Amino acid sequence: MNELYEKINKSIEDHVDDYMAMVKQMYDHPELGFQEFETQKLLTAYLEKAGFDVKKGVACETDYVAEYKSSKPGPVIAFMCEYDALPEVGHGCGHNLIAGIGIAAGEALKSIADDIGGTIRVMGTPAEENFGGKVHMANAGLFDDVDAALMVHPGTKNGLGGKSNAINPVKFEFFGKNAHGCHPQEGKSALDAAVMTYIQINLMRQFLEPNTFIHGIIRDGGGAANVIPAYASMEYYFRAPTMKYALEMTEKAKKCAEGACLATGTTFKTSIYECPYEDTLVNYTLADMLKEKYEMLGLEDIQPVNEVGGGSTDVGSVSYKCPTIQGGIKIAGDEVAGHSKEMACATVSPEGKAGLVNAAKGIAYIACDLITQPEKLKAVQDEFKKATQSH
Repeated sequence: MNELYEKINKSIEDHVDDYMAMVKQMYDHPELGFQEFETQKLLTAYLEKAGFDVKKGVACETDYVAEYKSSKPGPVIAFMCEYDALPEVGHGCGHNLIAGIGIAAGEALKSIADDIGGTIRVMGTPAEENFGGKVHMANAGLFDDVDAALMVHPGTKNGLGGKSNAINPVKFEFFGKNAHGCHPQEGKSALDAAVMTYIQINLMRQFLEPNTFIHGIIRDGGGAANVIPAYASMEYYFRAPTMKYALEMTEKAKKCAEGACLATGTTFKTSIYECPYEDTLVNYTLADMLKEKYEMLGLEDIQPVNEVGGGSTDVGSVSYKCPTIQGGIKIAGDEVAGHSKEMACATVSPEGKAGLVNAAKGIAYIACDLITQPEKLKAVQDEFKKATQSH
């Protein structure tokens, strides 16, 4: 096993400057979700040169699936790459580094694949921030035959991943009747209905289960102060530990809108304006393996599995298709906020480079174990089967 790990190390260390060049290219030229055309070209060109069979636009226009089938049978291991950026702050979520980590781990595993067997997939998963590339890919069946899907997210802590909240993004649209502001009795205010709904949803919060979140804005509220608005809209995120409860919260919010419309003589409709995300199903066996690998690499202050989800991620959809882990790697101090320009800068720093090396080694070691030690893969899959059956 040490010999295999050494080959993994050599592959990553020999090519780390190439990986960081791609990370820097993405940092310099960030692209938003489903607009990552140049990034897709950059990453797939490297993977093709590295000997992977690459398909682009499989489930959505800017995704890719790069595969290497070894000369021996074995499990299918996927490394997930994110690469969409944020408005204004660019790669403040570190997705450019995630892409580098996934490619590094995939190429490292490929260097030993013909010795140990199995199939390697480096999967480009676009638009994580709001349009859910992984959701589209999971729905298209791209993870159905995957035995384990692995990735690492950069941040301020070394960690073993954790739960995330399901999210249901809902748009409320209200319809009334225009009238002059001096003759309001001739109109019906869609804005009043929206404001009343907004207030009632806020009052609803205290009666919800713990660790649930509602965030909303009034998107449209009228065009002129002296015109009764005939149209108004709001956009909301409903987050909860399970999608079932997120949907229950949504239904309660719709009741608020019904009451407001009854009071104002208006009507409303709702729609899903972004991609809903499932909660993330933790695989504790994979988490234990990542801890072991991180300790082997000399990493310290490794955070345990986070049992309380905060944000949401499209990794959740993958976690219900196959055993999945999204670990964490430290590239910046605690003072650096996520989704910030400072975090983006950290991805191209010496700490970012060290994070890429350690994260890629960690998940490549796990993949090596899963292929060469069938009992470990069985333990991972048994846990996954038990967890999915209970949901």
